[in-house]
Amino acid sequence: MHPLIWKITAVAVIGSFMSNLDATIVNVSLSSLAGALHSTLNRIQWVTSGYLLALALMLPLSGWLVDRIGAKALYLWCFVAFTLSSALCGFAWSTGSLIAFRILQGMSGGLLAPLAQMMIARAAGRHMARVMGYATLPILLGPILGPVLAGEILQHASWNWLFFLNVPVGVVAIFLAWTFLPNEREETKRRDFDFLGFALLSPGLALVLYALDHVGERLGKALLVLSLIFLVSFIFVAIRKGHRALIDLELFNSRVFSVAAGTQFLSNGVMYAGQLLVPYYLIRSCGLSPTGAGWMLAPLGLGMFFALPLMGFLTERFGIRKVSGGGACLALIGTVPFVYMSQYGMVAPLLDASLFVRGAGLGAISVPCVTAAYASIKKDELPMATTSLNIVQRVGAPSLTTACATFLAWKLKSEVAIHAFTAAFLLLSLLQALLCVVAFLLPLNLDPAPKPTQ
Repeated sequence: MHPLIWKITAVAVIGSFMSNLDATIVNVSLSSLAGALHSTLNRIQWVTSGYLLALALMLPLSGWLVDRIGAKALYLWCFVAFTLSSALCGFAWSTGSLIAFRILQGMSGGLLAPLAQMMIARAAGRHMARVMGYATLPILLGPILGPVLAGEILQHASWNWLFFLNVPVGVVAIFLAWTFLPNEREETKRRDFDFLGFALLSPGLALVLYALDHVGERLGKALLVLSLIFLVSFIFVAIRKGHRALIDLELFNSRVFSVAAGTQFLSNGVMYAGQLLVPYYLIRSCGLSPTGAGWMLAPLGLGMFFALPLMGFLTERFGIRKVSGGGACLALIGTVPFVYMSQYGMVAPLLDASLFVRGAGLGAISVPCVTAAYASIKKDELPMATTSLNIVQRVGAPSLTTACATFLAWKLKSEVAIHAFTAAFLLLSLLQALLCVVAFLLPLNLDPAPKPTQ
């Protein structure tokens, strides 16, 4: 492979990794932030919610902006904004200022992840499965390392360094992007902006993420209904506008693309749901501290480290369906032991082995799945396809996480913790089983090179 492919991939991965890391690094820090800024937990949680909502608002713009100004220019502008807003978060003097700066950070960070995927797909071509195997590793590890890194920072430094940490990384990433990313100005094209579609889709996505996180409240239920009205209205508008829509829904006419999107939705959902249930089980039932629970999740990351570099070779050797479906089954095997441990007590060797197997399985799903999605479309549809896949993936995480969290909370009210966690892990196992079924609907194999523009 040409060295330029790896240079572009490295630059793209930094942006996506930082965006995903910052989505979770604050989660275990909310109580510390509330104390330092003299705030309530209800208000300080908007440091996380505001970031995620801003991220969701910007996702639909990705494809249109790439077409208008090019991937390199957009990536540079986003990383400059992300780095500056990170510095502002570190200098925040109140809860309100921190929330405002986190919203700015989320607006720029929301474009980094889909941009990274698209640039890798363009650069890698027929080597996409192999390159994505390495590129996905740090991207998926962001949400896992976030809680661990936050715990270490809070133990040895002030909360401000949760955000100052991004500044030197951002400066390096901007320099590397300016140096290595190809100039794609000649590939830009003027496309009218779908204002109506944006006014329906972006608020709809933001509202559904917020509503799913507050589904137990009356306001959450009302906002969920409102979000569905927005999203259904967008679908009708997009169908009427066709290729002129903000998101071209004709992409989903491809069975391969639709199955790949469904697999991404479930895969991201069960990954984040597990990251909620497992630490909560370790803290609530096993008596571990948040930092201790974060370190106990290390085998999950090690499993991904083990699996992801092999994805290119395995996909080329055995095909998309066998690798992605096999990974889903492996993740199921790593999840079922939690049903046993929640009932009869934690067994450290079994916990480590289960997390490792689950991590390896989850790490094996995404690369062949994304390869199948991109191989089923034309090259000039990559920006739109990347945006669509990222939207489906982002909605999957809060949807299934909220389903598992709501179910666990309901069971905890009526049963002792042991039986409640057993039921919650059983639900997670059923969702994993559904993922196995959908993953095996992927094609056996495809040429991983995007089709040329016709």
